[in-house]
Amino acid sequence: MNQPLDWLVPPARRFEGELRVPGDKSISHRAVMLGSIAAGPTEVTGFLEAGDPRATLRAVRALGIAVDSDGAGSLRIHGAGRDGLKRPTDPLDLGNSGTGLRLLAGLLAGQPFDSTLVGDESLSRRPMRRIAEPLSRMGARVETSPGGTPPLALRGGRRLAGIDHRLEVPSAQVKSCLLLAGLYASGRTRIEEAAPTRDHTERMLAGFGYEVERSRGEVAVAGGGELMGQTVAVPGDLSSAAYFLVGACIAPRGRVRIPGVGVNPTRDGVLRILERMGAEVALENRRDSGGEPVADLVAGASRLRGVEIDGDLAALGIDEIPVLLLAAARAEGVTVLRGAAELRVKESDRLAAMEEGLRRLGVSVAARADGMIVHGRQAPFRAARISSRGDHRIAMTFALAGLGADGPIEVEDCENVATSFPGFPARVRAVGMEVEECR
Repeated sequence: MNQPLDWLVPPARRFEGELRVPGDKSISHRAVMLGSIAAGPTEVTGFLEAGDPRATLRAVRALGIAVDSDGAGSLRIHGAGRDGLKRPTDPLDLGNSGTGLRLLAGLLAGQPFDSTLVGDESLSRRPMRRIAEPLSRMGARVETSPGGTPPLALRGGRRLAGIDHRLEVPSAQVKSCLLLAGLYASGRTRIEEAAPTRDHTERMLAGFGYEVERSRGEVAVAGGGELMGQTVAVPGDLSSAAYFLVGACIAPRGRVRIPGVGVNPTRDGVLRILERMGAEVALENRRDSGGEPVADLVAGASRLRGVEIDGDLAALGIDEIPVLLLAAARAEGVTVLRGAAELRVKESDRLAAMEEGLRRLGVSVAARADGMIVHGRQAPFRAARISSRGDHRIAMTFALAGLGADGPIEVEDCENVATSFPGFPARVRAVGMEVEECR
């Protein structure tokens, strides 16, 4: 068994330079899935060559789809059409990817064959009744563990019917799962959202030529249509860029430029929250790429202030909340986060992980069931040893605590960073921080 991978981060004051971030993980997953059920080939550039999207790629290959890959982000997916997937011979292992598992469950719910979806230890603890119950209402047969977690067994040969479903808890994964199942259902599948969530699935379905009905707070598809192979250029991942934006803002000497990042308005909460905090962040060279808005991002050392973050805004930047809480710890005043209970059922309980880690840095925090109160600390962070709990976003967040700290920061169990951001330590080194990888 491999020894855990830990990071040792000495104190740093500089965070400067230009860098590119990996391709958007959410869009990479969807490009592979929709390309697989499209008629004809789909060309993908900028695919994120990381653990989670590669798990989705392995899954579609196991479903009979031929995919040519150069290993550097370019794919040619030989789409088999809407009804061209084949029965897999073994369970489909999605590793650590909740997005891959939940979206594939929707895609497979209406197939004529049985399939089973499994994941690693972390994914096997994540809640799946939120998709199993509405899929069952559509007519699918979905079996989970007694606790409502993976493995997920989907029994084939079921006739699906469209439903109306209201998302009380914001989740783009649940929404996307039901939309993909709706492609195989009779009638119309309509999703109503209590709060907006990322809309990559809707945009990409339309890009593949599938009719999507959209109005304020609602999205719907009718079953039975066809998708046509397309060219998909995956932009840089805003979630990955967030670490460098925050790093530049909290560093004593900070300025970074990140070209070609996706700035989809349904997931730009990190930009809106940083703006509220008074951050020096700018979007330059705005443009459109395959239906997705893209810009070059520039950020510099900033005098941040505490803010209130409500549930609607948190939903637009849910994956970036951990690193924003680190920014709050360097801000003047108090930051109050509400409506973010979803963070308790991610790869780890991220609210608990941030509470524990920030306390170790000397920050005064008070956790709530759905959020946190953070009292900004103007003194340097204390040297600390912090557990990432095996969560890639917690690991990357606390690596940045070395900026302006009074001693080294040790981050435990960083192996899973490769699931979303391979090469993160090298990119951090390129802008002035040292990250030593230790086993």
